[in-house]
Amino acid sequence: MKAKQYLEDILRRALEARGLPWPEKAVIEPPRERKFGDYSANVAMLLAGAAKMKPRDLAEALAADLRAQDVDFERVEVAGPGFLNVTFAPGFWHGILADVQAVGAAYGASNIGHGQKVQVEYVSANPTGPLHIGHGRGAALGDSLARLLRKTGHNVECEYYVNDAGRQMRILGDSVWLRLRQLAGQDVPDLEDFYKGDYIKDIAARVHRENPGILGLPEAEAIDICFAAAVDEILAGIKKDLADFRVGHDVWFSEKSLVEAGRIDETFADLLARDLAFEQDGALWFRSTNYGDDKDRVLRKSSGELTYFASDIAYHHDKFKRGFERVIDIWGADHHGYVARMQGAVEALGRKGALQVILVQLVSLLKDGEQVAMSTRAGKFETLSDVVAYVGADAARFLFLSRKSDSQLEFDLELVRRKSMDNPVFYVQYAHARIHSMLRKAADAGILPAAPGEAAFAQLGGADDLELCRMLERFPDVVAQAAELLAPHQVSSYLSELASALHRYYSKHHVLSAGPEIASARLLLLSCVAVTLAAGLDLLGVDAPERMDQAPDQASEPTGDDAQAAPAS
Repeated sequence: MKAKQYLEDILRRALEARGLPWPEKAVIEPPRERKFGDYSANVAMLLAGAAKMKPRDLAEALAADLRAQDVDFERVEVAGPGFLNVTFAPGFWHGILADVQAVGAAYGASNIGHGQKVQVEYVSANPTGPLHIGHGRGAALGDSLARLLRKTGHNVECEYYVNDAGRQMRILGDSVWLRLRQLAGQDVPDLEDFYKGDYIKDIAARVHRENPGILGLPEAEAIDICFAAAVDEILAGIKKDLADFRVGHDVWFSEKSLVEAGRIDETFADLLARDLAFEQDGALWFRSTNYGDDKDRVLRKSSGELTYFASDIAYHHDKFKRGFERVIDIWGADHHGYVARMQGAVEALGRKGALQVILVQLVSLLKDGEQVAMSTRAGKFETLSDVVAYVGADAARFLFLSRKSDSQLEFDLELVRRKSMDNPVFYVQYAHARIHSMLRKAADAGILPAAPGEAAFAQLGGADDLELCRMLERFPDVVAQAAELLAPHQVSSYLSELASALHRYYSKHHVLSAGPEIASARLLLLSCVAVTLAAGLDLLGVDAPERMDQAPDQASEPTGDDAQAAPAS
């Protein structure tokens, strides 16, 4: 049972018995200082008028009701003008250990999503070159959001929108054709606008080897061959890079298929039928001013060429036809001006509020104190695969998810490679490995974690024991809020706090040498911490190792018998 909900339920019953409603602006939250209790409620101040009592008098009456109703409160006190301050008894917090033990890796799961069908679309980079580190941040975010939503009872499908139509694709085909001719010895000048990376030369060389007569073909046909080969190779590379980064998609949706299946024409017909699109000067326009835009937007140019906006409307129309109740798109921050326009288009499709857009800010990559330049067109970028190979998927994912997605992020390559407590992912993983090391040492000594129950709980009455229990109790709320706010960074922040509490506990308290009963009880507590750390890391797509190759460069290690419990031993 969650402490906050538990207190609210009891308060609601007490108010109902007095004929008082639950106030709309009721707040139950931890007080600023722990000495005032675990939770504080303001209901008496909000209902004093309805009760025809002074706020403090109503608070005193409610405090008496709470004391009479329940034995899980250690103290119920009134403070200030009428705050109810509640301190839960140690037995309540000990009960959290039984909860964790009962469900194991499923701890933190809920059904707040009630099976809502949600689509999360992320990465969706043009298949014009390898993924760079900026794409990696969006990939980690999308994958973690899907994990969070599934954990909270949503029916989630992940999708990658393959932009295999339009101007960028024409430039890709032209770029490979240019390099192929240059590699064949033809004196052809560079184009004004083309992709310059070495990967284009590699693709061109392969196309030439596999199509020896390509130089004799009509240019349009040759360019089509170059384009198809480039998209296939680049997309295969993208899929491999994402797999290495532990990111997957259920659906790879082709933009080209929208055109070929007539989906764009269907969407145009729908908008025209409802007078939300109109013809003018040979072009087709969307009435985006109906939805707060400063001007109407072109869907199909007078030349017959489709705009990106047209494809995007048709694509989202298709999403909702597939039955999604909620669609979450993850875009780069440079698309911020496009959000309201796209949401207006979704409203025009009859799905107002069903599209949520999360913007991902840029990543500044640092190496040896110098910023690494990133530009796909110029071929100057640090690929995601290079970064993952250098620092590992765990470190990259944890760092990407350590801050809000709309905050800029500096990615220090050297910091996340370091085996030190300054490295945020190492700090959390080391806490998990440290516990498992203690469990192995204890098993070798014939000491096992105690079963949850009064005998074990009697050994866990210290302030530090209860603090760890309180932190474990918070985890389901952290997961629920992170899912509701689409904010995985809240999970990484919580894990850092829990790891910090574990490391402090380890440094202050003997475990293996504390005597069999105390050791078993403490192993129960720490094993629950390990379960929670692993569950949280899984939501971030980060491994929870039970062993680590080396101890940290900088760590506060206890002396005596517990020094043997370090993962490096």
